Amino acid sequence: MSGRLVAIWAAAPQPAEPPDLPPPPFTRDGLVLPDSTLRQTIRVSAGAQRVRLRLSNAYGGTDLCVASVYLARPAGGRAGVSGIEPGTSRGLTFAGRPGVVVPAGAQAVSDPVDFPLAAAANVTVTTYLAAGQPAAGGITSHPGSRTTSFLVAGDHAADQRLAGAVPVDHWYFLGSLEACSGPAAAAAVILGDSLTDGRGSTTNGNDRWPDQLVDRLRSRGDGAGTAVVNQGIGGNRVLRDGLGPSIVSRLDRDVLAVSGVGWLVVFAGVNDIGSADATQAAQRQVTAELCTAYEEIAAKAHTAGIAIYGATLTPFAGSDPYDDPAGHREAARQAVNAWIRASGRFDAVLDFDQAVRDPRSPARLSAAVDSGDHLHLNPAGYRALANAVPAGLFLPHSNLPGSPPA
Repeated sequence: MSGRLVAIWAAAPQPAEPPDLPPPPFTRDGLVLPDSTLRQTIRVSAGAQRVRLRLSNAYGGTDLCVASVYLARPAGGRAGVSGIEPGTSRGLTFAGRPGVVVPAGAQAVSDPVDFPLAAAANVTVTTYLAAGQPAAGGITSHPGSRTTSFLVAGDHAADQRLAGAVPVDHWYFLGSLEACSGPAAAAAVILGDSLTDGRGSTTNGNDRWPDQLVDRLRSRGDGAGTAVVNQGIGGNRVLRDGLGPSIVSRLDRDVLAVSGVGWLVVFAGVNDIGSADATQAAQRQVTAELCTAYEEIAAKAHTAGIAIYGATLTPFAGSDPYDDPAGHREAARQAVNAWIRASGRFDAVLDFDQAVRDPRSPARLSAAVDSGDHLHLNPAGYRALANAVPAGLFLPHSNLPGSPPA
């Protein structure tokens, strides 16, 4: 596959918790997806002519045996639909074979295939598993897909329509989609928690803030050739594992190993503050630990030739259980934000706090952007984050540490 490989879509792998497993009969007799077809849609962030797919078995305890994989254009070009456009289905091969065995903890990369795509296009990925995978060993998923997938018994991977398909709002076994791009193309990887994963966004609406950043870059013309890769995990923390591995432990996998990465945006820390005890001592400790972690992440990014942008943490006053009457967690948030703004460790700062806070009560989200839980944003709030990204940060010249924005 000649040219520069750039990831144009990805989802951070997570272990599937029991509530996130496929429903019966697609989980039965200790197996997940035996003799089952799985159809999923993803939205690419940059255009392509030739692509390859990565499948992930990162959290599988056994081999993942995939009998076949197809790419297609979804019916009507929409996300979260079970049908595909006639004549668009392309079977993928792996080392020339239609199926692949992905070892436990590993990935599999398909052979490249001609599959022209426009930026922001939806793509259908359909897989057929004949034997399924044992549930007891674990399976790999991304629960917060905010996109509907479809399950049907039997081998229907090449079918245009999936009659009687069962919907489920999760992704399974998908790693990334990569494009063969020009020499100036690069990917901006966004590391974050549920605010990046899109809690509060519209299912099948693709209106998370990274999605809306893609739309904004396209509309103003300063992001041609720039892919935006969302590596958010709901509930994620910077310092310690929780829902998925911590940001410091997944930096290599979800950033440094991403094809074509030129920029990194770090927008995380709220869950570290919210899960630490609401005491002055505990919050001072987590503040210090977060700032140290950000500094280490920035150093690793710069060593790899990646520009890193830090985003300030958004308000959560009124959110249960993160808000505390004594205000120790709010004091920690303010201290962390002051460090992000003034430390000089980041090549640029995205002031998301300023973009969505209530100017009359800065510890709270503005009512217009609050999803209702006083922590997560609605689509208008995610638009405000996208609009708060300064122009010029993702131009080809700005993928070097310390390069000034245009």
